[in-house]
Amino acid sequence: MALIQLDNVSKIYEMGGEEIRALDGLDLAVERGEYVAIMGASGSGKSTLMNVVGCLDRPSLGSYHLNETAVEGLNDDELAEIRNREIGFVFQTFNLLARTTALHNVELPLVYSGANRRERRERAMEALRRVGLEDRVSHDPSELSGGQRQRVAVARALVNRPSILLADEPTGNLDSSTSEEIMALFDELHSGGNTVILVTHEPDIAAHAAREVTLRDGKVLEDRPTREVA
Repeated sequence: MALIQLDNVSKIYEMGGEEIRALDGLDLAVERGEYVAIMGASGSGKSTLMNVVGCLDRPSLGSYHLNETAVEGLNDDELAEIRNREIGFVFQTFNLLARTTALHNVELPLVYSGANRRERRERAMEALRRVGLEDRVSHDPSELSGGQRQRVAVARALVNRPSILLADEPTGNLDSSTSEEIMALFDELHSGGNTVILVTHEPDIAAHAAREVTLRDGKVLEDRPTREVA
């Protein structure tokens, strides 16, 4: 079974007595070590798909297996546990604590997972080294550039050593040269063994992935390689 396996998944919302199918019988499999871009117009289901894949939400119908665990049957605590263990999130808005150093921002997921102080510090330092920010550990977000802040956010996503990195428009708030720096970092992390799933509306960003999945009306419209994979 694939690392991520969605079979006939629907996500249905009730709005004003009307049924909205944000996902509608969607099938998707992602193997360990893949680099996938999720594309689609606004309202196509991209964000809902990321919420389901990231265990922030459950499917209404169908089945989702993450690393062979059936997600749709988990309770809230089990969902949080598998999310913290398997997935690192990177968001467009960075989501850093303002008056907290880069090091402490990166340590935060380890506080929730119960790691002791020494382990938190060592693993946060390791993650900041991986993103090239070992010389910025004591800086607050206000003392960092946009690109550096996103690198801190990536380090925070890596600190629990997840199998999957989920990135939702990670370059949306960055200029083009900084965007390329961040995408070079994702390319490097993928080369190092991380499975990367990236939501973007920008074709040049999607081109970094080896596979592009386009959604429309909650279904997979197109699923194609973006380049020849060696």
